[in-house]
This record gives sequence, C-alpha cells and structure tokens, in this order.
Amino acid sequence: MLAALICAGALPAPRAQAQTAGLRAFASDQELVAFLKRRARQHPAPMPADLPPPAPTMVMAPPSAPGAASEAVVVTGTRAPSPSITNTQEADVDEGGIVKVHGNHLVVLRRGRLFTIRVGDAGMRAVDHVDAFPPGTDGDGAWYDEMLVSGDHVIVVGFSYERGGTEINRFRIDANGRLRYEDSHHLRSNDYYSSSNYASRLIGSKLIFYTPLDLDISEPLAGQLPALRRWTGKDLDRYADPGNDGFQRIAPAARVYVPEPVRRAPDADISTLHTVTVCDLAAPRLSCRATAVLGSGSRNFYVSGNAVYVWIGEALPGRNGNDRAMLYRMPLDGSRPGALQAWGGPVDQFSFREDRARRALDVVVRADSGGDWMWRPEVSYGDAALLHLPLSAFGNGSYLASRRTYRALPLGKGASWSFHNRFMGRHLVYSAGSFAGEESSAAVFAVPLDGGLISRISAPHAVDRIDIIGSDAVVIGNDKEDRLGFSAVELAGSQPRLGDTYFLPAAREGERRSQAFFYRPDPGSADGASGTLGLPVTRDLGNSPAARFLGSGSAVAFLRRDARRFTPAGELSAHAETARDDGCKASCVDWYGNARPIFLGDRVFALMGYELVEGKLGNGRIREFARLDFAPTAGARQ
Repeated sequence: MLAALICAGALPAPRAQAQTAGLRAFASDQELVAFLKRRARQHPAPMPADLPPPAPTMVMAPPSAPGAASEAVVVTGTRAPSPSITNTQEADVDEGGIVKVHGNHLVVLRRGRLFTIRVGDAGMRAVDHVDAFPPGTDGDGAWYDEMLVSGDHVIVVGFSYERGGTEINRFRIDANGRLRYEDSHHLRSNDYYSSSNYASRLIGSKLIFYTPLDLDISEPLAGQLPALRRWTGKDLDRYADPGNDGFQRIAPAARVYVPEPVRRAPDADISTLHTVTVCDLAAPRLSCRATAVLGSGSRNFYVSGNAVYVWIGEALPGRNGNDRAMLYRMPLDGSRPGALQAWGGPVDQFSFREDRARRALDVVVRADSGGDWMWRPEVSYGDAALLHLPLSAFGNGSYLASRRTYRALPLGKGASWSFHNRFMGRHLVYSAGSFAGEESSAAVFAVPLDGGLISRISAPHAVDRIDIIGSDAVVIGNDKEDRLGFSAVELAGSQPRLGDTYFLPAAREGERRSQAFFYRPDPGSADGASGTLGLPVTRDLGNSPAARFLGSGSAVAFLRRDARRFTPAGELSAHAETARDDGCKASCVDWYGNARPIFLGDRVFALMGYELVEGKLGNGRIREFARLDFAPTAGARQ
C-alpha cells in the first residue's frame, strides 16, 4: 500500500541533490545509441501491454515530405483568448476540442470535416465546410479528434495508424468564415488517445503536444527519434527506410535526457521516449522543437502555463516489487528538464495542479493507477495521498519524495472504480468508490491545501464528475432511482459543506469528457454564487459499455444557480428523427463525443451532432429560439 511504501524508506535525499540544475542530456547520437545498446543487453525491453485497440485495416493518405529545419521555440507571456467557450483545466491553456470560436463564427470538427457557422448577428447560418484532411486524399486510416483556433489558423489534430504518427492539418479562416487548406505535417509518435486527457494544448501561438514513442533497439535509431515531416502529396509511408521517409529530426541527442538513477540502474525500464513538442503556429512554415526523456511505458501528463509534467510509473525497480515512479518537469521555454522520484501514481490530468505563486506542484496519487492509456484512468487501486512538491525539488532525478511531502487521504468503501479529483481554489475535492445506479450516497472529501482538517461530505447520489462552479464545486452522478443529481460543495466558508442538490428525473450524463460541462457565472457574481450550467444528458445509454465513454447526448440540460440554489432551466433537445446520411469518409466515430453547451457572450447554444440550437434564457427558463441543421449531404462536393 502507498502508506506502507512511504514508511518503508522514502527518506529525503541530501538538499544538494534536490537542487541540482536538472537532467543530463546525451552528448551525441553515438553516446545515445551506445547507452541503449548496453541497456538492451542488460535488460531486454518488455512487450507493451494493454495497448489501445487498433483501428481497422485502412489505406492511408500520402504522407508528408521533409519540412524546414526547426528553430528554437520559446513560449512567451502570450495567453489564449479569454473568455473561452471550452471548459479547460487551466484558464490560460486551451485544449484541443470539437468546437471553438473565431470572431463571429463557431468552428466545429465533426466526423472528419470542419464546419463554420455564423453566429455574429441575430441568427445562425452555415457558412462553409471542408474535409479535415489534405485535399486529394480520402482521410482513410486516420482519426481526427481535436481542433484548436489560433489567430486566423484552424488546426486539426489526428492520428494515423497507417503512418504511425500524429497528424497536424492547418487551415486558414477569414472574417467571413471561409476555410482554406494550408498544409499538413506529421509528428512521429505512438497513439495519443486517452479516454480522459487531450493530446494538444495551445498557449498564444504555441501548439504543444505530449507524445510517447516506443523504442526498439533492434531497429535503426534514426527512424524512432522525434521527427516532423511536411506533406506534399508524395507517397511516403511509415515503413520507408530512415532518410527516405520524409522525416526531419526535431530532437537532437542534446535534447534527449535521462535521470542519473536511471542511467545507473541496469534494470530500469527505458522502453519509451516521452516527448514534449512545441510548434510555432505564427511561423510562415510550421517549425517545431522537441524535448524527450527516457522511461517506461506507463504515464500520465499535465500541462500548466509553464511546463509539461510527465509521471512515469515503474521507472526504477524497488525492494519487494515496490517500484518507484519518476516525475519529470519539462519547461515550455526549452530549458533543461528536471526530475524526481516518488511512489504511486496519479489517476488523470486533474490529479495535478501547479501553484505558480508558491512555486510548487500538488499531485493526488494512489498506490496503483493505470496511466493515461485508453480507459485506464477509470480504475485505480489502493491508498491515496496528496503529494506536495516544491519546484526546486526537480533536479537530476536523485531526490526521492520524503514522508513529509505526502498527506494521507481517506477513501470511501470500494474505492477502486470511478475515482474523481479536482483542484479548485485552495481546496482539493475528490470522491471514490461510487458507481451510478448502485449507490444511494457517495463520500466526497474536501482537503484544504493550506492545512486543516479534511471534510467528509455525503452526497445523495453517486459521483461521476467533479467540476467548478464559481468558488464552489459541483459533484454530478446518478442515484438508485436513475435520477441525475447535481450537488454543490460549498468551499467558501470556514468549513466545506454540502450545498444545494437538484435531481434531473430519468436522465444520465450523455458525455463524460471534461469539456462537455460548462458553467457561466452571472455578470456581477464575482464568486459565481449565481450562474448557469450546461451538460449533455441522455434518457437511454443502452447496454453498451462504450456508451459510458463515447457519449450519446440527446439533449443539453441547463440549471440555474441563484444565490447558491439550483433550479431547472430546461433542456435544448436534438431532433434525431431528422438525421440524414452525411456520407462520412473518415473519422466516423465520435471518440470525443458530439455534444457541448456553448455560452458565447450573453447567448446560449447547444451543439448536438449536426444540430446547433440557440436558446433564450429568461425568468430562469430556457426556450428554443432557433435551430440549424448543418449536416452535409452524402456525396456533396467539398
């Protein structure tokens, strides 16, 4: 158990070790190759386990040709525009999603196509739609999951199983909402898909990716290191010999790092290259620079405004099978990464929070967690603790987090399924062990980050989501009567307590991703005590386990919160009976869902598949004002 591991010998390392400058890189490709070959002889790489299911066999579009040489990319103080229509973890870090705003237009990524809808006047009007992949190709063999907007660029992020890499497609959008394809690039990577996390982030004009890369020392190293290629229509594939595949290196050996304890441990797992790539979207030709660290395949990652944190499980073998993890801090300004050792593992990206004012990192860890792989964040086991780390502890990897950096966290019964956690203000709120339809109540815990007693709160329903509503939290989940409960956890007083609860009859969440929820505080409500929330709901999830994660929102439900009291505002519903064949050619599964509440200025919309419904909110109730079906016609020309 985590508590036993902490007591068994997690002693602080000498202060000088904790404050070393950072990790040491390799001096040359020759040194890197020699290190990997020596390690391969000592410790053969394990076979990857429980990888995401492969896509069906597909014929892929032509890959890219060599791109321009990368220049150093520095993240400046530029921040993403605010307010945003996306419910992001960090206010100044945008995340790849399915709907964004550009001027007077909404931009929607849906089933392999991009759509623009004018909403800048009193109505809604479909303006343009184009394929989300390069012209002259059919997009087969790729999934196009995420989209971002930066200036007049629309960026579509996908993954190609045929080419074995992350695909970046850039489009230009003008003031009239017209789209024009610009270029495509590929990053060499494994599949990025996670049922919880997002592959891409955006800070100003800097596009940020975390991607893992499996290493096979029996193959040429040049074909496995981080690289970028620009698509020109030439038919290249992932199996071409290095040097003939169009890729250009974006991480020299001098930007590949390994912690000192991993260098010295012959049995440490270094089967994966964990890579952070920063691309400059403002450059006329996309330029990217990557930083990479060696470690095992198990990982979680979190992006703050300053750095990417990568937690790698089972990094160093320990006594009695108690392997230690390695936590990396990879600054976005390109400076040297740092690392430290710890026990356990986070559940998902919401287990992290960087405190910039205090220059510290807080992480919720459990004794056993599966990392960010598909469906793994849904199950974790064992003891839980809150780990508090000063940023100065990140060094050459020798520092091992001491007992005093962990605070034990209580758990509810059966706390292996459905663990949810969220940092908000100066509190951590978490819940574990409840499952929709099986529990009449769930234990919710509020932890003051400045010290003090942990509050245990009983919510009158299961907990499948924890999110932020102003200065408070909301926990959402079903009860035994199949009602969807919304309970506030009030954090502003001297002691956290259960606030108001509202039950939506005969309903379940239609989407599970964090971006499916949105809360808009009222103007003048500084603490968010009054506002409106939206969440996709469905009346029938069916029997498929996949429905729990892929989403099937048949409506977007809205609740009013007035002086911390919930009242139903109504729903904007989809008209499924009017759906028609869209002639989908690529990315025809909604892995990221297809429904979102949208709050744009003083207007309210519900996106549900190909329908965009505007509602008017008055006297605490929402009513349908206008509806747009922007589905393309099967066989329509792009």
